[in-house]
Order: sequence, then C-alpha cells, then structure tokens
Amino acid sequence: MHNNKKVVSTLLPVALAGAVALSASQSALAEIVLYDQDDTRFSTDGYFNTFYVHSDVDRAGEQFDRKQSRVKMGFLPNYIGFNFSKQVEDLKLGGRSSFWVTINDSDTNGTETGIDVRQFYATVSNDAWGEVLFGKDFGLFARSNILLDEMLTGYGQVSDTLGLVDGGGVSFGNIGTGYPYPFPTSQVTYRSPVMSGLRIAVGIMDPVDTTEDTSSTLDKAYQEEPRLEAEVTYQFELGGTQFYTWINAMQQNSDNTDSSIEDVTSKGLGYGVQAKMGSFSLTASGFQAEGINPFFTNNAGEALLREVDSDGYLLQGSYRFGKNRIALSYGKTKDDGNGLGTAADYETRGIALFHDINDNLKLVAELNEFEIAGRSTNAVDEETRTFAVGAALSF
Repeated sequence: MHNNKKVVSTLLPVALAGAVALSASQSALAEIVLYDQDDTRFSTDGYFNTFYVHSDVDRAGEQFDRKQSRVKMGFLPNYIGFNFSKQVEDLKLGGRSSFWVTINDSDTNGTETGIDVRQFYATVSNDAWGEVLFGKDFGLFARSNILLDEMLTGYGQVSDTLGLVDGGGVSFGNIGTGYPYPFPTSQVTYRSPVMSGLRIAVGIMDPVDTTEDTSSTLDKAYQEEPRLEAEVTYQFELGGTQFYTWINAMQQNSDNTDSSIEDVTSKGLGYGVQAKMGSFSLTASGFQAEGINPFFTNNAGEALLREVDSDGYLLQGSYRFGKNRIALSYGKTKDDGNGLGTAADYETRGIALFHDINDNLKLVAELNEFEIAGRSTNAVDEETRTFAVGAALSF
C-alpha cells in the first residue's frame, strides 16, 4: 500500500479537509455577512459536525479484530472560513481563508487543537474574461468527483489498516474507494466565465515530490515545469432532467539527480456526470491515474511513489422526500502496487439517511462497509463495518 498506513497516521492529527469548501472557493454555501458597504463585503461561514460511531473490524491478524465505539467528526472536518470582496472599477477583488480543526486530537495531544489552513487565496475577476485565483486552494484533478459525492456530509469508510478507526482525524468518505483526494496546494488558476453552461479551469500547481529513496540526501527529484491541472464542466437540461458533467486532469514530469532511478511521469484523468430528475439524483464518476498516490494527489507527503497505476469509480443514487434524503453508494479503487507486492482492491458500500431539521441543521444516520482485497503477497485483507449517527450544523 505504499506505506499509506504510516502516511495516514501522520496526517490524521492534522484535520484532513473534506470538500464543503471546494464549492466555497467559488461561492459560499451559506454565510453570515459581517460588513457590506462601499462596494466592500466581508463574510464568514462555518461547519460543525459530530458522530457517534461503532465499527466492527475484521482484519488479517486476530490481534486486530475488535468492536470499537468512538465520538468523532465525519468525512468533513469542522472549519470556519472568511470571505473578502471589493469592487474596484471593472475588477472584483476577493479572497478566502479557511481554518480546519479536529475535535479528536485530545486522544494524543491533550487539549492542544491544531489549526490547519486549507485555503488562503486571492481572486481577481471580471464578468467578461473570468477569474484568476492565486494562493492555496484545493486542486482541480478529482475536484468535482469529491465535491459532488452524494455522501459528502455523511461518515464513510474508516479503514483500520490505514489507521482511521483509532485515528484522531476525519473518516475518509470515499477517498481511496472511487477517487483520490484533491489536496490543497499553492497555485495560479484561471477560470473562464460560464458560457452557456460551459466553464473551463486551468492551473499551474506546486509540483509533487516523487523521489524514491528518501534515505539519501544526494538523490533528489526535480521538476523543470510546474504541475498542470485542468477541469472542464458543462451544465445543461434535457427532457426535464438537469445534467452536470465534468472532466479533469493533471500532468507532471519529474527527473532525478540519480541517473539510476527512472524519471517519473505523473498523470491522471477524472470524469463524471450527475443527473437530477425531480426528487431523484444519480451520480457516476471515475478516474485513472499513473504516478499518483491512489488516496492523495499530493503523494501523501511521502516521496515513495513510482509509476504506480490506479483506477476507480463511484456509483450513487439518492431520493428526497420531504425533509429527508436517502442515498446509496458503491465505490471501488484498484491499485496495481507497482510490483511491490501490495496490489489490492478497495471497496466501500454505504447507505445513509439525511434529515433536515432546518436549512442549517442536519441529522445523519449511515451504515458503511469497507473492504480491502489483497491481490499480491504483501497486501492485507480487511472488512470493517461501521454504523454512524450524528448531526451537522452549517452557516
């Protein structure tokens, strides 16, 4: 698994941001306006959630089998964000900062709560030519795949192999079982205006480290060009059904100062469609990647990835009745292990009921089953079944 367990255990104390703020990077889902005068606007938005969780772990090695109860946040961590905008002649100047926290870091760090800044960027926009974003924000590759996940405000998978059952951070939703996580990174991104439903985004990103041997200070990966990412979305209506379609991609080439280590080409393609017909919603998405960690587009902070191949898909449907919405989900990712003996299939099956108390408060109940099926000698097997019930408050 390319040392994913070590990587995830390292990252979990820092609350891994989910995707509510992915949409907030373009327009806030909800906000409280604090100031709005003289063409200057300042607002804030936030998200708070907590779940009671009970997991039944069945994993290779009897020492791992157990039933575990937790009180944790869900797939989306808790955050507070601030938005700024000012109209100056024909330009709209804006910015966003968001601060993410985990409610479970006291397990290992006493009462010390770490603050994780996932967004800190500025924008310059104009109705005629679009928008330029510069700073730190979520990536474009796999962006809509996670943003349009029907289970986004639920709980999702908590692989014990990845350290998620006992970890102090978020669950993983469908990360690693349908799409990789579009990690926030420094970037300069251009977005076109919406043109009859079509919108194009193109960005240059800070490259990902792909050095294989981290024990030697002499072997260094380097990139002559930045990482390139892009996304094209298209919205339209046909026969009374509203469609949202997308395709996104990334490309990066890495060289190495050690000539005995091959160059690494990292590339990925994501795609999907969501159809809404009255109370029904159907979503299908997928991805293919090479030289990219199947869980994290930033290589999970570890320079261990080679030309690993992975692909996955996510199939979902939901139905809304009154203040309730029921959602079904199935996701799968295949990782070839790149000859390391860690090839495996990762699957998540889930059903969730969402009940809106009002526009700001939501109750959630979810059943989820996560499975790892090893396809090589060093791969592990796992089945973890989880029941989660909780509440989420957004403003």
